[in-house]
Amino acid sequence: MEKIRLSEIKNLVEYEKVRNQFRTKIIQLKNDRRVKVGERITLTFENRYTVVFQIEEMMRAERLVDELKIQQEVDIYNELIPGPNELSATLFVEVDNPADIKPVLDSLVGLNRNCLFLQLGERMIPAMFEEGHATESRISAVQYVRFVFKDDDVREIADLNVPMRVIIRHRNYNANVAIAENVRRAIYYDITEGANANVWEWL
Repeated sequence: MEKIRLSEIKNLVEYEKVRNQFRTKIIQLKNDRRVKVGERITLTFENRYTVVFQIEEMMRAERLVDELKIQQEVDIYNELIPGPNELSATLFVEVDNPADIKPVLDSLVGLNRNCLFLQLGERMIPAMFEEGHATESRISAVQYVRFVFKDDDVREIADLNVPMRVIIRHRNYNANVAIAENVRRAIYYDITEGANANVWEWL
């Protein structure tokens, strides 16, 4: 998937003109790329649209106008853009009660070590976790993961007869869920046609 370029980022004034329309579309787009795995963990698959949205919203919140600083943020957020034949996702650990945050996260230590898989047919594709969000004794509520596919895998994503599931096998958290048809179609689009999408032509 093509990385985001600085030229694709709207300045604060131009973004404000389209923000409501863009935000509404992003909400629907994320709904089609969200997979809930068990009671507490959700994966949201990222693409060029979601990453541009995050950059624009960060700029708006921080009132960034300096191009050098904006480029630095673009470089950071581009880490969420998957490479060829890849999917990237943001993993959220959902905890409603603040008092439960620490015990829940403590119970999930080690989640980043060979516990999360995407099953496609008979093949188990392990998640690769971004470093810096977990240690031997702690784990963050937000993680960034990637799944790397072979060419045949990509074709099988589009074949609804091939089972596709997200599986978590952790000593304190075991869950698996079939990926819904709308999500499969969305992520197949991201890997193929949407890999070089012009974000603003979408509006």
